[in-house]
Amino acid sequence: MRTEALAAAAVALAALVAPPALRADDAPFRVVLAGLTHDHAYGFFDQLRKRGDVSLLGIAESDRALTASYASRYGLAPDLFHDDLDELIRATHPQAVLGYGSTLDHRRVVEIAARHGVPVMVEKPLAVSLADALAIQRAAREGKIPVLVNYETTWYRSNRAAYDLVHDGSLGEIRKVVVHDGHKGPREIGVSPAFFAWLTDPVTNGAGALYDFGCYGADLMTWLMDGARPDSVSAVTQSIKPDVYPRVDDEATIVLTYPRAQAILQASWNWPFDRKDMEVYGRTGQVVTVKRDAVRVRLPEKDEQLVEAGPLPPHYADSLSYLKAVVAGGLAPEGPSSLETNLVVSEILDAARRSAATGRSVPLAATPRPY
Repeated sequence: MRTEALAAAAVALAALVAPPALRADDAPFRVVLAGLTHDHAYGFFDQLRKRGDVSLLGIAESDRALTASYASRYGLAPDLFHDDLDELIRATHPQAVLGYGSTLDHRRVVEIAARHGVPVMVEKPLAVSLADALAIQRAAREGKIPVLVNYETTWYRSNRAAYDLVHDGSLGEIRKVVVHDGHKGPREIGVSPAFFAWLTDPVTNGAGALYDFGCYGADLMTWLMDGARPDSVSAVTQSIKPDVYPRVDDEATIVLTYPRAQAILQASWNWPFDRKDMEVYGRTGQVVTVKRDAVRVRLPEKDEQLVEAGPLPPHYADSLSYLKAVVAGGLAPEGPSSLETNLVVSEILDAARRSAATGRSVPLAATPRPY
């Protein structure tokens, strides 16, 4: 596709999403998408419709049926689509790349973007293996770019409230954390065929529920523990619905041990309802998150209270706001989205997969940090 056609498509779409009178210092944040096979891409387009500070320059996706579906659903011009990410970046000079392909594809996307010095945000988890995560880290360093990972739970006021209670000392030192994540299952909730195909493939997803939802708890626990690696990782996986998910697990429990704490991460495609919640038990108090915006708190000599969580900073409103704050606003990446946190997450998931396969706990304390 010629540079002129791409530029024309970008201008046309920008007119749809940007305010009519745009000052130079209010120029939209320019992004391209790498892939559309992850259903979280629908969330991106829903956000794009509501805001005028982001301009979509192009989409690298070779699946013609998929691009036709998105074009029809969102009224996208045909010239917006492109087969090759490298060529798309060269033609449009975006400020960031957003990855909406398989987890296996994250390494390729980051390596291409890094060659052009373009920051990247991918959907959780970071990688299908620790080896891929380390390759992503190398590419990010060589390209001098931030690489961010988008977790829905990062934008929950309830999780931030729990974190603050831990770090202001209200609960005492962490002793146990229990995290529940998942839903009825990808087929049961009706994910798209393109998403289902790679999500239920052990190569392109890394595992089943173990990776799809185990990553949330690993991310939150690493954040709560200020980036500390666990001493050991143990995991048990099951295939409760082998007729639906013959190649990957649909039930997983991961246990992380630390010198003075333990985490139990419950990842499942068998919950009766969607859930993403967390229980944190300290030496003297506890907090339980309640959906996105509230927590139940119990402190010494006080009854448990349901508390509305406080507001988040504007740049924590959603993934696009955070990405823009990092890339265009100079915000230093930290916390659940940062590459540093997600390298630990990748090590945990990699060890959990090995533990589930062998039936043995995987010790990490005796091995040097590989990143």
